[in-house]
This record gives sequence, C-alpha cells and structure tokens, in this order.
Amino acid sequence: MIDEKIHNIIFDFGGVIINIDYEITIEAFKKLGIDNFEVLYSQASQSNLFDDIETGKISPQHFINGLLELLPSGISPNKVVHAWNAMLLDIPKDRIELLQKLSAKYRIFLLSNTNSIHIDAALRTWKKVSETPIESIFEKIYFSHMVGMRKPNIEIFDYVCEQHKLNKRETLFLDDSIQHIEGAKKSGLHTLHLTGGLDIQDVFS
Repeated sequence: MIDEKIHNIIFDFGGVIINIDYEITIEAFKKLGIDNFEVLYSQASQSNLFDDIETGKISPQHFINGLLELLPSGISPNKVVHAWNAMLLDIPKDRIELLQKLSAKYRIFLLSNTNSIHIDAALRTWKKVSETPIESIFEKIYFSHMVGMRKPNIEIFDYVCEQHKLNKRETLFLDDSIQHIEGAKKSGLHTLHLTGGLDIQDVFS
C-alpha cells in the first residue's frame, strides 16, 4: 500500500501504536461528577485546559487542579489521574516488532499530541510489552507538550520536517484523527487516515 517514493514515515502514537478509547475516560469523569465531559474533551476537539497541558503551557498539577475545580469536593488528585489515564489501553507487541522492522527500511518518527501524565503511563505499558526502548526505534520522538506545538497546526509538521531535512513529497504521516490528517495535508505531507479498524499491520503487510 505504501508508495515506493516514500522514505520517511511519521507515526501518531495514540490510536496508532497504543490502543485508546476516549469514551472510557469520558465515562470515568462522568462517574466522578462532570456530566458534560465530552463537551470539554473528545478526539475531535477540546477546551483550553487540555490544549494547555498538551502544549506544555501548564504543569500536570495545574491541570489536575483545573479538573478538580470542575468536580464535587472530596475527589482526590489520584482519582483524577486514574480517570484521565483510563483511555490508555494496550500496546500490541506485534506493532512494536513491526516498527522495529520498518526502522531498518525507513526513517521513522513519532509525533503525538500528549502530556506528561499520559506519556508516563503509556511508557510503563510499553515497557511491560517490550525490552526495546522506544527511543531506539524512532529516529526522533516529538511530544506536543515538549515542543510547545500540537497537531493539526501546520507549524508542527513543518518543524519536524525542517529539523530532519525531510522532503515532504517523500514523507508519509499516519494518524487516526481526521483533523490531524487535514493539517498534515495542508503542510504538504502524504497522509494515511487509520480509520474503520485499519491497523498499521494492514498498511505494511
């Protein structure tokens, strides 16, 4: 399925490498007392509080406190973290093995809208599955909260390409969120929207 002109691949993390389910976190916060959490946060859009944690503008503690202000009194910070991380599921070992194989053929990168709370949990999940460090598979990893930019803004795609002198005509971006795919297209990248159950194993088999 991959054009032979492609030499570089930029992978999203959540929904592409690690399985995620936004509904589990939405339901977890509803149980804690935020009835309209899906209005505040979803795969398609989110409020400033979530944008700010994903671009590193606020600390994890500030983020947790912001959520606590929306919740009934008496909810512990640990319960907030647990609900926030509830969307993070498993990382199939065969995906990691596939990435290892692809790294021998392509220059591969990771570009994720995320935050330190999620990444700490996700990397613990990775280590349970594989002894291979994630840093050894990707040429470079870009987390939004570390670079102060997030998808679907064109600037983050341009930044990654400029940092590594990637020819966009030879670079493929994979993501499960359509708004990120559209942003990558506007920047000039080839794109592949992983939707309808499409898995990276299907793409690279």
